[in-house]
Amino acid sequence: MLTDCSFFGVLNIFVWLQAAKPGEISWESPWGPGRPGWHIECSAMSHRYLTSSFDIHGGGMDLIFPHHENELAQSCAAHPNICEIRYWMHNGFVKTKKNEKMSKSLGNSKTIREVTTLYHPLALRYFMMSTHYRSPVNYSDDQLEIASDSVFRLYQTLRDCEEALLQFREKNPEGSVSKGKNIRITPEAQERINKLKADFYAKMSDDMHAQDFLNAALQEILRLMNSILNQLKKARQHQQSLFLSLAEIEKEVKMVLDTLGLMSSSSYSEVLEQFKAKALTRANLSEEDVLVKIELRDQARNSKDFSTSDQIRSELTAKGISLMDLGNETTWRPCVPK
Repeated sequence: MLTDCSFFGVLNIFVWLQAAKPGEISWESPWGPGRPGWHIECSAMSHRYLTSSFDIHGGGMDLIFPHHENELAQSCAAHPNICEIRYWMHNGFVKTKKNEKMSKSLGNSKTIREVTTLYHPLALRYFMMSTHYRSPVNYSDDQLEIASDSVFRLYQTLRDCEEALLQFREKNPEGSVSKGKNIRITPEAQERINKLKADFYAKMSDDMHAQDFLNAALQEILRLMNSILNQLKKARQHQQSLFLSLAEIEKEVKMVLDTLGLMSSSSYSEVLEQFKAKALTRANLSEEDVLVKIELRDQARNSKDFSTSDQIRSELTAKGISLMDLGNETTWRPCVPK
């Protein structure tokens, strides 16, 4: 990357002024008729909206040379004393199953609007974060299904956590989930919280390796949250330290999710319903269709026709709808189609 602004002058006029071709719009200049080069627009936008010094400049790998080098050259020539871009972040390409670069020219591109008609925006964002930004990412419905399932499970845990804390507060109107003189979060919870924060800072400081954080530290603390929730379900007498641990963990998880752009402004329950609606769209089913299938399966089970019961479950699972039997009640949730 070129950084010495003193080098650039008249000899590099081609960077920002292109000789006009016959019939092209042009303006007179000391060097003859010309038009702005294609790098000028980015220098102009950067200076207009970010000034000549800013922290991060992004773009695709294919723009490193000549576009970004020329953009930097002309920006430094125009603002030699204040031209500074601290970090250049060049992302890998989105590729298809055939390992082709997704592009308009090849006719294989998808818009965000198209993708989010079938998948929740948080699932798309999680999918993009699952690969390091400098590496190519292979777009496929299978990968988006996996990302969607991961975010659904994440919000399901947060919703269960919220409900457990709400029940505790309702049963203890005079108390609260806060640290008292003799009440502390469990040692394991404190250790995991410290690790979560340290890992998040380390991964994001190391060229934004968000995917490592999502796949390791975040999953570890979600498992702990579910473990605490299971303990609370089984415990005859609830220990306030467990509720305090749950509240502290939820706060830290929300903080990192918000930093990553994975924290929705909607409630946990609303997000889960949004994911279910997208799953129904992908399956080409309505909520009523699923409820009818559940009723037919219940009838088959009551008649001990387990073959039909299993067939209905398998048909729905193949469409990304998972049935869950909870006592005498059957509910459903989105899943990765199998």
